[in-house]
Amino acid sequence: MKIFLAGIMQGSHVAALVHDQSYRTSLGEIVQQHWPEARVYDPFANHTTSVGYDRRRAREVFLGHIEMCQQFDLIIAYVPEASMGTAIEMWEAHRHARVVVAITPLSHNWVVQITSRAVYADVDAFRYALKAGEIDRLLA
Repeated sequence: MKIFLAGIMQGSHVAALVHDQSYRTSLGEIVQQHWPEARVYDPFANHTTSVGYDRRRAREVFLGHIEMCQQFDLIIAYVPEASMGTAIEMWEAHRHARVVVAITPLSHNWVVQITSRAVYADVDAFRYALKAGEIDRLLA
């Protein structure tokens, strides 16, 4: 199984800043504990300096990530606030019949509602759902 960890990076920052990315380590560990054989892809791990990429490189990386979201089995989207890139990843995964699970308080957001098979308010709720087999059932 291939899992893509989508989530907020730049968000609404006006400056060339990135949100705290420590959630990626936590989610990766939670997921690997549940599915030890899964291939978990963290886009930030391979592109920690992406905020400084030129337009050509940014486009290349972003389009590559979109293609992954179209092909991977599960997209876990961490969206504590609006994220344009994550929304596009969620949309493309949804359009290609991939399972999208959102971890977000934005449960009334249309993109979240339309693209996600399940929405969890926070990481603890996601962890509980994973242990309870909810996400395995979505993938079946």
